[in-house]
Amino acid sequence: MTASTDHLRPLLEKLTLEQKAALVQGADFWTTVPMPEIGLRAMTLSDGPAGVRGPRWDERDPSLNMPSGSALAASWDVDLAHRYGAAAASEARRKGVDVVLGPTINLHRSPLGGRHFECFSEDPQLTADLGAAYVRGLQDNGVAATPKHYVANDSETDRFTVDVQVGERALRELYLAPFEATVEAGAWSIMSAYNAVDGVTMTENDLLETPLNSEWGFDGVVISDWTAVRSLDSVPAAQDLAMPGPAPAWADLVAAVRDGRVQEADIDRKVLRLLLLAERVGALEGTAPLETTPIDGVAFVREAAVEGSVLLQNNGVLPLDAGGLRRVAVIGQNARDARTQGGGSATVLPERTVSPLAGIRDALPDADIVYEIGAVVQEGVAELPLEQMTNPVTGGPGLRVTFLGAAGEELFTEDRRASALVWFGGDAPIAASRTVIFETRYTPDATGEIELGFAGGSRARVLVDGELRIDDAPVIEGTDLGAAFLNPPSLTTPVSVTSGIPIDIRVEIFPADAGALAGALSATVGIAPERTDPAELIARAVDAARAAEIAIVVVGTNAKVESEGYDRENLDLPGRQDDLVRAVAATGTPVVVVVNAGSPVVLPWAGDVDAILQGYFGGQEFGNAVADVLTGATEPGGRLPTTWPAALADVPVTQVTPDDGVLRYTEGIHIGYRAWLRSVAEPAFAFGHGLGYTSWEWDDAVRRGDQLTVRVRNVGDRAGKHVVQVYAERPESTIERPVRWLVGHAVVRADAGATATATIDLPTRRFAHWAAGWEVEPGVFTLRIGASAVDLPLSFEWEAGA
Repeated sequence: MTASTDHLRPLLEKLTLEQKAALVQGADFWTTVPMPEIGLRAMTLSDGPAGVRGPRWDERDPSLNMPSGSALAASWDVDLAHRYGAAAASEARRKGVDVVLGPTINLHRSPLGGRHFECFSEDPQLTADLGAAYVRGLQDNGVAATPKHYVANDSETDRFTVDVQVGERALRELYLAPFEATVEAGAWSIMSAYNAVDGVTMTENDLLETPLNSEWGFDGVVISDWTAVRSLDSVPAAQDLAMPGPAPAWADLVAAVRDGRVQEADIDRKVLRLLLLAERVGALEGTAPLETTPIDGVAFVREAAVEGSVLLQNNGVLPLDAGGLRRVAVIGQNARDARTQGGGSATVLPERTVSPLAGIRDALPDADIVYEIGAVVQEGVAELPLEQMTNPVTGGPGLRVTFLGAAGEELFTEDRRASALVWFGGDAPIAASRTVIFETRYTPDATGEIELGFAGGSRARVLVDGELRIDDAPVIEGTDLGAAFLNPPSLTTPVSVTSGIPIDIRVEIFPADAGALAGALSATVGIAPERTDPAELIARAVDAARAAEIAIVVVGTNAKVESEGYDRENLDLPGRQDDLVRAVAATGTPVVVVVNAGSPVVLPWAGDVDAILQGYFGGQEFGNAVADVLTGATEPGGRLPTTWPAALADVPVTQVTPDDGVLRYTEGIHIGYRAWLRSVAEPAFAFGHGLGYTSWEWDDAVRRGDQLTVRVRNVGDRAGKHVVQVYAERPESTIERPVRWLVGHAVVRADAGATATATIDLPTRRFAHWAAGWEVEPGVFTLRIGASAVDLPLSFEWEAGA
């Protein structure tokens, strides 16, 4: 229901045109403009969606690092998604944040999409259900949700300029559907995307009015993606707030009203919506935000990571006999240096993370755990460990950062506890600084040669014990400003070190013109991977596996594979990880592979190993969650929200690169499992697939009105979780349709020997198609009910609306 803004008009009438023009633009990177004269404080916006970073990108103010969007989606659990939103709201309130920029509800149109870890699924219904629950979880606790990126921002290549050409039916049934569901859930804001749709950039597109406002009744604020507002044409197009601010494209807004290019009524509507948002989050005098639900964030993250862990295959080796194991080989760089989150604007800075290696050691205290890296995954420099850095000024852990002006004068200093730093808002005078200096004393923990250097988008000088070792600028590839800023290239130099003997490191950075990101800076001082012979690393891992009762190999992606700003070139694991798994499997020792990736990777050795667990980017408790599942302390709760191919050549939809600036969605309504079901190729693992540690039998399905009740029985010897999935078919349809499509789902849990009942709402709209309006084809649909898109033992004849 659209909320009235009539009661806010008296406040609007107190404002001058200049004040109104200021309000519809940000005050800076992360806040809106305050107007104390009408009782309006600034509202603070923050990146999410897998945690809340707050207005400062600062390790001294850590955030809860929750599982990625794809991990949450793998739970298939709307109640968990609601609690996830509530946890984000609790974090937001702790950090003084009013508006969380999430959830990300674009679709996994192709597995080559580089930002899919942040999104939920290839299926619009699953995405809609989880997105709506996330929104309610946030807003039930007084914090605004911002579903993004509206709309068709389903890949990253040329995202600022790409024109997505998509048919109206596919647009309505697939890409708009999750946004419609979040608006129905009451979303207080929506983020417009960088891309164009059918020739018009989204901040100027009629889609912001229809269907968003006129059909769905959206009464919130359309917030632009950062720098996405390009011209005054976005003013009449229902684009409400230009971020960050002040926005250059709207610098002429007041003059444009006065000379008739822009209607003041359009600005008034935006201001009223901003005032309504302020009222909802407690930023308007006389209002207060809803109280947040107390939550144990760390415990929730561990639970959520377990619920999203998908057991892809298991020949009986899992769960491990935790009390009986005496020697275990843990192999893989991601076992020690796990990716708990993807790269880009979604990044948060947790107080601590638990790696799989640490989690397994804690879970198997009586076993001898032998670790080998096996294969290098990391590319570029990784930050220096805090415990090995000493601030030369304070003597405490960390480093000193000094900002110098044009004449070399000191403008500002900071004592930091990390060597990977981002300034994107905050107090540091980045725009006025001509030199930024990092200084620390690094104490090596081993003797040998390290690859010391920096990552950044500007020229820098690196001095070691006063000797100049680098004076150069990394070469930035591509044109995506965000990718270059958040995942910059590295330069390194070999430095000989001795264990326990400190070296003084000084890095002098000369910030380059950041264009639209003026006043922001990203730089890392760190160490690149060792240059050990890859064959030697694999040989060491093989020796460790041979001597062990079981080998646990953790494979995964890196920030060059999955991150905001670019798409994937292939679905391969980086480095020599495939060779590593094959070599370890050839030892004859039982092998369990844990996959630490936010979206699908090909697993060519799947038939050679005993078990595979997909852990996604599991958040800061990832390692404990992995150990919980491997040892059977908990049930692996996940089911795939996206089809996993056996080879890239089999994937039905791979086009993510625009052709002359245009990306055509020629596949129409057939993406994900819908496309696979039309293909002769079979995936490695189907949409919805996932195993547990118990067995289930399907009893029956019964209709009660627009609900389907499904009974399942746990016939195993332990309690378990099952995900009941309901798909519709209409093989004799006169309408082009998918072979089948998801119409409902529910999570059930049951003790050994018990029966569980799932009740699934199936409103008529689930069976409708778009033909210049929603229509339902008369007649009977066949429902297929089961555990994945291809494992469907029950069927039911269903007449929509009967």
